[in-house]
Amino acid sequence: MAEMDPIQLKESGNEFFQNKDYDKAIDCYTKAIQLTKEKKVLATLYRNRAACYLKKENYVPAASDASKAIDVDASDIKALFRRSQALEKLGKLDQAFKDAQRCATMEPKNKMFQETLQRLNHDIQEKLKIQFSTDSRVERMFEVLLDENVGKERKEKAANNLIVLAREDAGAERIFRNNGLNLLLQLIETKKPEMMLAAIRTLSGMCSRHKSRALAVMHFVELDKICSLMALDNEEIALATSSLFQTILDNFEGKDSKEHHGKDEALVLDTSKDVKMVITRLLEMLVHPSVSGHGRDQALNLLIRNVPRKDLAIKDNTKSLETIDLGLKKILKVGGQFPEMPNCLPLTENTCLTASILLNKLYCDLRDDQERANFRKICEGYVTSKFDPKNMDKNLHAIQCVSALLQGPFDVGNSILALQGVMEMMVALCGSDREIDQMVALEAIIHAASKASRAGFIITNGITLLKDMYKKSTNEKIKIRALVGLCKLGSAGGTDYGLRQFSEGSTEKLAKQCRKWLCNQNIDIRTRKWAIEGMAYLTLDADVKDDFVQDEPAMQAMFDLSKSADKTILYAVASVLVNCTNSYDVKEKIPELVELAKLSKQHVPEDHPKDKKDFVMQRVKRLIKAGVVSALAVMLKADSAILTDQTKELMARVFLALVEDVRDRGKIVAQGGGKSLLPLALHGTDVGKVKASHALAKIAAISDPEIAFPGERIYEVVRPLVSLLNTELDGLQNYEALMGLTNLSAKSEKLRQKIIKEKALPEIECYMYEEHDQIRQAATECMCNMVISKEVQERFMAEGNDRLKLMILLCGEDEVKLQRAGSGALATLTASHKELCQKLTTVTAQWLEILQRLCLHDNVEVQHRGLVIVLNLMEADKEIAKKLIESELLEILTMIGKMEDNAKNQNVINVARECLVKAMDYSLIKPTSQHGK
Repeated sequence: MAEMDPIQLKESGNEFFQNKDYDKAIDCYTKAIQLTKEKKVLATLYRNRAACYLKKENYVPAASDASKAIDVDASDIKALFRRSQALEKLGKLDQAFKDAQRCATMEPKNKMFQETLQRLNHDIQEKLKIQFSTDSRVERMFEVLLDENVGKERKEKAANNLIVLAREDAGAERIFRNNGLNLLLQLIETKKPEMMLAAIRTLSGMCSRHKSRALAVMHFVELDKICSLMALDNEEIALATSSLFQTILDNFEGKDSKEHHGKDEALVLDTSKDVKMVITRLLEMLVHPSVSGHGRDQALNLLIRNVPRKDLAIKDNTKSLETIDLGLKKILKVGGQFPEMPNCLPLTENTCLTASILLNKLYCDLRDDQERANFRKICEGYVTSKFDPKNMDKNLHAIQCVSALLQGPFDVGNSILALQGVMEMMVALCGSDREIDQMVALEAIIHAASKASRAGFIITNGITLLKDMYKKSTNEKIKIRALVGLCKLGSAGGTDYGLRQFSEGSTEKLAKQCRKWLCNQNIDIRTRKWAIEGMAYLTLDADVKDDFVQDEPAMQAMFDLSKSADKTILYAVASVLVNCTNSYDVKEKIPELVELAKLSKQHVPEDHPKDKKDFVMQRVKRLIKAGVVSALAVMLKADSAILTDQTKELMARVFLALVEDVRDRGKIVAQGGGKSLLPLALHGTDVGKVKASHALAKIAAISDPEIAFPGERIYEVVRPLVSLLNTELDGLQNYEALMGLTNLSAKSEKLRQKIIKEKALPEIECYMYEEHDQIRQAATECMCNMVISKEVQERFMAEGNDRLKLMILLCGEDEVKLQRAGSGALATLTASHKELCQKLTTVTAQWLEILQRLCLHDNVEVQHRGLVIVLNLMEADKEIAKKLIESELLEILTMIGKMEDNAKNQNVINVARECLVKAMDYSLIKPTSQHGK
């Protein structure tokens, strides 16, 4: 019945408000509002609910509720003042001032109203000053930028100031309202790259976190104009325009919307048609001959970022389906380009591979067999339509499209290879006299051999052809591609020493030739890249990887190429490094199954002698010396879709291998390894994130975190370490994550709060029950540091848990490190809360016995902590002190207290004496007593 009574609900709401439970108070007031029609009661309920919203800093509903109360009673002074407070927080100072003024008129002697009026008046004056100064600053900046007589240095300064101003919400609004868009278009029309860049970056800042402004900018500047800017043959302008596009699309999709906590809620704008329009224009850009290679790359990157679903749990893949219908053939056309072909579209080194990545992303975004069959049908139709016996260039385009598919959705490319005439066309092109025919065919064969099943087919059908081309051709572009094909086929057995495809020594000869080409500066980068592709396969052989890391010029040449503009090389470089460090997954050999396989005459994989740990460690040290860490850091900075999650996983594997030896971790940190690992631990495949997090844990466990991860970066390390506290991961990962968190939690309260915020406490507590001694010890050591925080202490004080009992029992274990951590935690807890002192004596019957053992411990640190616990208990409660003195602890304290002063044990002696003094203060022992009686 009480729930149906609005007055009772109001009273309940008032009680909840007094107890600071604002959510429950809001519930009560809301129910009461629904149940009553009496105006005076409604006004009070709205006014009270407004007060709750103010406390929760939810200012829009606070102002709304206060207004509803004022509508009933215009002289409701409480409602007026609450609305004034809400409006002030919302930035509506003029309206807030009017409400405060009405309050002060009704109660002129109220100091709070007078102070509010003075504050608001001051704030309004300051806001006007800022507005006028910002307006004049914007005006001056544009004057400088558009004045032909102003020097370059002043213009650059004005451009940078304009960009910075546009990134602030108030600054962006002033530019927008002061004819800024027209002036920015004038800057773009100057055709001067630096002015155009400044204008585009300013537009990007204006669009950031503001949906309606982003929409206005796109329609004012016009989509065609933005696309034409991205199409220019200027990498910086194309990248800046791509960033503008991404900011606009993020706003349209709600990814870049700022949380307006305390601001007017944004208008609901339907931008789905605008998103579709942008995607359509990007697809058109792909095949337009006037679009530069950089512009085409950025269009592909934008499609990769914005079309496929980020989360496959989302059912709607409409954007991918529409993109396939509208643009799959356009993407295939780009993927089928070859620079040496006549009428080739403008490309960069990265264009074709980026198209392959987009094809793969679209294919992976499809939900069922029917959608995949449609994708396959379009691809097959496009490729077969290009075959023409009378036009060799069209045939080349078709085979190059197959290569693009083999590098992207491999299954689709593989199904096209199986079509009648495709493989025959590749073989025919290999026998052509034209260099371009041979190159296209060779690259297709290389990509076709990516899976063992296809490699088997090509070994039997194409290996002789490749050998002939390698031996007979005088053109190094042909020779190197033929060699890579042979390398790839030679690695079909993987790391299995017993499945070598070629005769003894042949693999090393191929590798030697690859290294030779790699170091030849006279060969173009695109051709030298293929040498690394070859090494990516050949380094599966332990002899090859050992020779490679001893060839410093070859390693340096590979690292230099990895830093070049050609990002298609990243995966191959990462693969070489994974092979050299043996950081690939190796299946565990079960001796019983090996014997069984031998008996049944099955093949048993063999390990190469140079794949043993000592050889691997030597290779790792050579790589570190050669500068592998800085090369990986540069590779990770690539702002390209080509830096795929799979490539990141390979890099994470390499980093984990590099930090294996404790002695190398300092060098890796000094070369920027800690900074590079953070993005790898937060983004990529699940396996890659775990590997990178484990590498971070290894560094954090033994390094000074403030040196390894300077500044704010230290707080970013917490989340990857916490992610390793997972029982599905192996014990070493759990242990080293706990050690890293122990190290971090010792540094500052801010770090401990970050660990709490990442919800690590339940996991740390879970590992304190672990059977494995080292993991249990690491978890206890971490908790020893964490108990300094009040939130953790409150967990121990809460009723109905065994946290304190567990900590006491851990002190009774035999392991010294465990006892030290447990006793340290108890010392901190008992010093912080008297209630915990009382609780300690009740949770387990063994508490006194364990305490006595600690006070008699051989380890001085453990003994000191035990005595500190005793002192804390005695200071907390006289009755507890009496229990302690009536036990054998008195003899222990007396014995320690009588010891002669010495540096080693002085802290222990001092605490024991303090305990005895406390006992005397309580009159539990007499000062003249020899035995405490």
